[in-house]
This record gives sequence, structure tokens and C-alpha cells, in this order.
Amino acid sequence: MSTEQYDPLTDRQITRLAHQLLTHYPEIYQGELTLLCRSENATFKIVTPKQNYAMRLHRIGYHDKIDIESELLWLDALGEAGILVPQAIPNKLGERVQSISLDDGSSRFAVLFHWVDGQMPTIEVDPKAFFELGKITAQLHQHARQWKRPDTFKRIIWNHQTMVTDQAHWGKWQEAPHLKASDHEIIKTAMDHVAHAMQDYGQSPQRYGLIHADLRLTNLLLHHGQTRVIDFDDCGMGWFIHDLAAAISFNEHLKQAPQWIDQWLNGYEQIAHLDDDDLDILPSMIIQRRIQMLAWTGTHADTEMTRSLGTNWADESVRLCHLYLEQEALPVGVS
Repeated sequence: MSTEQYDPLTDRQITRLAHQLLTHYPEIYQGELTLLCRSENATFKIVTPKQNYAMRLHRIGYHDKIDIESELLWLDALGEAGILVPQAIPNKLGERVQSISLDDGSSRFAVLFHWVDGQMPTIEVDPKAFFELGKITAQLHQHARQWKRPDTFKRIIWNHQTMVTDQAHWGKWQEAPHLKASDHEIIKTAMDHVAHAMQDYGQSPQRYGLIHADLRLTNLLLHHGQTRVIDFDDCGMGWFIHDLAAAISFNEHLKQAPQWIDQWLNGYEQIAHLDDDDLDILPSMIIQRRIQMLAWTGTHADTEMTRSLGTNWADESVRLCHLYLEQEALPVGVS
């Protein structure tokens, strides 16, 4: 495969860097460090005698320091508004975003967060968890529309071009593993339809603004009946309804997906309202997200997440494109 992979460092190398970074924090944050997962970044859990913490070690070339600092500013504002989200911890020098230099002259950024309690849901999750997620997402959207962002605020842009074209942040969908060349044309046709739909839908402030952008199962925690949101690393400027499409990422083809969507929409309506245009654009948002993640599997082929999808996931993506073009129902669920 010709696709450039997202991170050349091994788990051992990335863990060694995390140990170095942890020494830059006060003694109370020193503890046992364990690698939890690797996606865009590497995430570690630090266990100390009194508290647990999470460290995020960024890959090279994804976010600048100002982007990460902007994310933390939104988290600060959300926390002040009473929404439970991860909060960053400064190091000994008072830096919340610290950097470490590598032997090749490059540098990486890292952030230490307070730990958020909860269990990560699986695809067997009670659909009611999506009701709670819909409510939380509506709260995030309401906050984003009302919050006055600092003049220096800078975050990644999520639109059709940066998701599924040759300029996409996560690579080209044509280079996804197990995708047949003979299926390229149907995906291209579907994405052409999406492009026109997105242009018609537009980017008014009511429809497009600051979003989490990756509210999938791996970024949720269930705790005593609450659904909590973590990992705002991909937050940026995008369509608000995209957060629903992201909520079912990788799982659009499962039989549970339609029920998850219904629960999410019912929860969202408890806090905020979606109009007919928002609901009409949802099929395009869902298939756009699916193909965005198809591209992601190409540049993240060595991750546990991509390997766990198996060899038929690309074929299911193609089936959903056919369903989208038939325009008979949402491009979700089993055939």
C-alpha cells in the first residue's frame, strides 16, 4: 500500500517519550503509566496512589500548538458552563501544552488531563445511551453557538473537501484496505451527490460551527447512567449534524444503527431543535462520514481499530453507498 501511515513510532518508542514527558510534572502526578490506545494520537493512563490521569501524546503534523491550546480553551469554557469534560493540567513551568524534541529534530506536543471516570461502551450498548448522547451533543452545540471564541482561536476545518476529496485530512478513500478498484466509481458517484447536497445545505451559523467532530463509541464513557464525552482532539469547524453521523462511525452497517439514530434524535430534541433541512441532509452526512472513515482506515491500516474491522468492512461501505443513491432510506442497517 502506498498510503503514508499516520505515525512511524512503535508503541515502545511512544511510551518512552511519555515517560520522559511525565517527569516534567509535579510529584503528585507521577505514577504507573500504561498505553491505552493509538488513533490520531497515543493515549496513556497514569495511576497514582490518589488519582488517575490521562496523557495525550500528539502525532507530528496534525495540530499546531495554537490549535491544541484553542481546544483547551473550549474545554475550559465548557467546564465553566457545568458540562463535564476533560480538563488540562499544567506542568512545572505552567504549560498545559508541552513539547518534546526527538532525535530527528522534530518535536511532539503532549497534554495531561484529569481522568474522567466511566466505561467505554461497545456495540452492545443500550440504545438509551444514545438518547443521553443526543442531549449532551445539543448542549455542546448550544454552547458553541453562544460562546465568543478568542481572537486567537484556531481549529481544524471539517467540510466536504477536507473529509472525502484528494485534500482530505485523513487520506484518500481509494487507498483503503480491501476496497476493490471496481467499486471506486459507485463511491465517487455517491460523493458527487453529497457534494451537491452540502453546497445546497450551506454553512449558516445555525448549521455550521464548532463541533466535537468525533463523538463515536470510543470517545464516550458510561458512568452511573450518564453518557460522558471525552477526546476533543478533532474538534473544529463543521456541520452540527455531523456529530450525529460521527456517533455511529464504523457501525453504520449494523442492525442497531437505525435505533441508535432514533434515540440520538429524541435526546437532542429535549435540548435543541433540528428542522426539516437538518433531517433531510442526514443521509448525506452519514455516507460522507462513512467514506471519511474509509479513507482513515487507509492511513491507519496498522491500528487495532482498522484491523478489528475485518475484510468485509469496505464492501459494506460500498453497499451503503448504493443504499444512499437509491434514496429510499438512511444509509444504515443491514441489507
